[in-house]
Amino acid sequence: MEYTYPLYRPPSEANSLIFQVTEGCSFNRCSFCSMYRDKTFNEKPLDIVLAEIETAAKTQPNTRRVFLADGDALYRDTASLLTILNALHQHFLHLRRVSSYALPNNLLTKTMGELKDLKAAGLTLLYYGIETGNANLLKCITKGATPEKMKVGLTKATDARMKVSATVILGLGGKHYWREHIQQTAELVNSLKLTFLSTLQLTLEEGIQAEFLQKFERQKRTFEAQNDLAVLQELELLISLLSPEKPMIFRSNHASNALPLKGNLPRDKENLLKQLNSASQGETQLIPEWLRGL
Repeated sequence: MEYTYPLYRPPSEANSLIFQVTEGCSFNRCSFCSMYRDKTFNEKPLDIVLAEIETAAKTQPNTRRVFLADGDALYRDTASLLTILNALHQHFLHLRRVSSYALPNNLLTKTMGELKDLKAAGLTLLYYGIETGNANLLKCITKGATPEKMKVGLTKATDARMKVSATVILGLGGKHYWREHIQQTAELVNSLKLTFLSTLQLTLEEGIQAEFLQKFERQKRTFEAQNDLAVLQELELLISLLSPEKPMIFRSNHASNALPLKGNLPRDKENLLKQLNSASQGETQLIPEWLRGL
């Protein structure tokens, strides 16, 4: 298997076999994300992907989970994705799950029929960055999507019976816009049928800090970073406002978070709020900044 680095995957894919079917990200303009800034987007040739699948199956035949990298696997046309999925299931007889990241435009471009075909072929889980449900903040971070378009795409995916693991970024609105960030994010999430929801805590690598601030200024807005206690307040408000239509697994287990939490919503809402209150009162130790990362 030949990877082009850096190579990223979600925390829950730590034990998955990764096939890099695309390299980089076709959008690659989100101001908070530096993951693929040093890569030129490219689709790996199909014959190479298929050869890697065949080779990997000889040494790891009991593979149960596969993650399709990089950040934009769904950019590929549906026919080639179906060929890849069929090859995975042909060579890995114990395969139980195939997943990938999904960009907003991926879900808007793919038809309902295409998403259903991909799901039937074994692509059952998509990782999707909502980041925020606030339209102005989406412009500030150059997300390339609106809350309305994200809802359309995500509803299409869940109607195709795909599982969706979505993330939101705590601290994204800074001191001035945190409340509208959280309130409108909760409103968007409550309108969806997500399987998983996770939080990340805003972490800007040195190379993109200036760009992040400049893009706020272009929208006539000022960004001032939140401290850990203010971020806990954001998380408390978010959880208090979440009332999902169907049960949803909640996690703040990403390495960027000051406080790891896990539970099911709405069942565990009160317990999660108690843990947050304990942390806010200093009764629970937060993860030191030097132990956090992306």
